[in-house]
Amino acid sequence: MSESTPKGLRLHVGLFGRRNAGKSSLLNALLGQQVSIVSPEPGTTTDPVEKMVEFRPLGPVLFIDTAGLDDTGPLGEQRKLRTREALARVDMAILVARGDGWSSSESDLLAELDARAIPSVVVLTHRDLCAPAPALLAQLSGRPVLCVDSPGGAGLSELREALVRAAPESAFTAPPLLADLVPRGDLALLVTPIDSAAPKGRLILPQAQALRALLDNGAMGLAVQVEELAPALALLSRPPRLVITDSQAFAAVERLLPKEQLLTSFSILFARVKGDLLAQSRGALAIERLRPGARVLIAEACGHHATDEDIGRVKLPALLSKAAGGPLEFEHVQGGGFPDSEEELARYQLAVHCGACTFNRRAMLSRIAACERAGLPITNYGLAIASALGILRRALEPFPSILGRLS
Repeated sequence: MSESTPKGLRLHVGLFGRRNAGKSSLLNALLGQQVSIVSPEPGTTTDPVEKMVEFRPLGPVLFIDTAGLDDTGPLGEQRKLRTREALARVDMAILVARGDGWSSSESDLLAELDARAIPSVVVLTHRDLCAPAPALLAQLSGRPVLCVDSPGGAGLSELREALVRAAPESAFTAPPLLADLVPRGDLALLVTPIDSAAPKGRLILPQAQALRALLDNGAMGLAVQVEELAPALALLSRPPRLVITDSQAFAAVERLLPKEQLLTSFSILFARVKGDLLAQSRGALAIERLRPGARVLIAEACGHHATDEDIGRVKLPALLSKAAGGPLEFEHVQGGGFPDSEEELARYQLAVHCGACTFNRRAMLSRIAACERAGLPITNYGLAIASALGILRRALEPFPSILGRLS
């Protein structure tokens, strides 16, 4: 995997700590390049700074340098909010503290990392001041603790080794996108409508990643628009192993296929890779209980420009309102604006998320967990559309283990 590996497929490693703990200096030294601005002035890092690198032997990594969790003032509160949002999407954390400056702030952060099951490494900067007290070492028992001198480079090689040892298994074994569904030498037919929302001159990310996954596994992919689906099927000597459609074309595609043909959508594939397919499939069943006036949260990972054909703001609301028998109340969030408190989420009867192709899996699982704590059903675009059309079970036939547990 190269520098062009999408952000959502990279291991996310966050650097957290108080202001002037040395987070930015550490990241610059670790990567051997000037990624973050360094200054003795507290609060130099404001919004999280992201850097995509090939970090061997972990492979493609996204490092996130965050603002200090002890920031102050109105702007400081906003910076701390952005830092806490980063906590929801990192796969691994580096907690940075001065060698002579451990406090309850660091202890509280460690407790939160443990509660979120985020592996962490503790780095104590200002190596000349680094003399961890026995009580601190006892508190950090079982967790890597390193004294590092960022300007001089002492301790950096040990930090690299500690990061490799602490990395979650997901860093080395990603969930399959299509390898278990379309064997080597077999064919998947990809239905990819081209409308005004499609990026000019290229496929959208889920379509491109699905095609690449087929090629990586020695399988074949045939991409068509809805109008070419029937002619393409007629040209084939045998049916494709799987038909994958853009979710908004589900109704048209389902009508054209024989009942025995396995069918799903790009968005549903991403629910399995980026989220929790069982939980989100169960969330789709809540659509049957929606009544006019119910509040629905629609969340998008990216900040694309909405058009008059936009699925999240136009097509999906119309489809869900029709399924509910009357108008629903919709609220939309993009990027990192997802509410994660139980009080905020309790205002809704359903949450519908995009396929999260630009997110890593940790970010999506954090959102699912927040909804589960609030008792809020959460699903995604493809599952919601299939449920509203009455074809949810058919769309899940390629995943018999999920279908068997759906109630």
